[in-house]
Amino acid sequence: MLRTALRPRFLGLLALVLVVGAAFVWLGRWQLGVAESTAQNEAVERARAQAPVSLTTVLQPHAPFRGDLSSRPVTASGSYAAEGQVLVPDRRLGDRRGWWVVTPFVVDGSGATLPVLRGFVTDRSDAGAPPTGPLTVSGGLAPGESPTASVLPAGEVGSVDLSVLVNTWPGDLYNSFLFLESEDPATGPQLTKVPTPVADTSIHWRNAAYAVQWWVFALFALWMWARMVRDEARRSDAGEPASELVAAAGDNGRRDHA
Repeated sequence: MLRTALRPRFLGLLALVLVVGAAFVWLGRWQLGVAESTAQNEAVERARAQAPVSLTTVLQPHAPFRGDLSSRPVTASGSYAAEGQVLVPDRRLGDRRGWWVVTPFVVDGSGATLPVLRGFVTDRSDAGAPPTGPLTVSGGLAPGESPTASVLPAGEVGSVDLSVLVNTWPGDLYNSFLFLESEDPATGPQLTKVPTPVADTSIHWRNAAYAVQWWVFALFALWMWARMVRDEARRSDAGEPASELVAAAGDNGRRDHA
């Protein structure tokens, strides 16, 4: 069978199969990209379609963070604490690297603290002090981040790790933090806002099925070549005439050399 596979006509056919197969693999990868992009856009639209609700109606201090609250738009009234603001280093926004500015916000009614990601800075000194006085913040919720073992200077934390913040800030703490979108009233310098991450980015299954279909076509083409080689090898071993496809290829080769 190996001798049959190494014949020039079968090697040429294999080259054609590999080219077609590579095209099918590329089409499958493209469809998978479409599937992921479609799911991302749909998740963004779902998050944006939700009307903001008061934080105190969907989450209580120390209560577990439910999955359906990810990216949920909420509002909260209260005031920023005068002390306790921290910076989270090694964050990116677009092609820029810098710090997240996370400030404790004391919520009216519950008296508990909500960590608010006020924005992004490329220079520590640009963080500034938070606004003073009562105000209403709005944005999207997110669960706390995983802890890190980084050794950092005073005033910095490796991540928005709520287990660290609860031991840093006094009083009760919400098991969530807020990606700030707006403050009312908006006073003082405004930091560059960090968009709320999308909660559900699972792939779009219809386009994913198309991707699998293209990959199956690639495997089928390779399987067909292997079957043709196997059948031709069996005919040769049995002394039978070559198949029509192989015979035609041979005739063409003889005419070319005539």
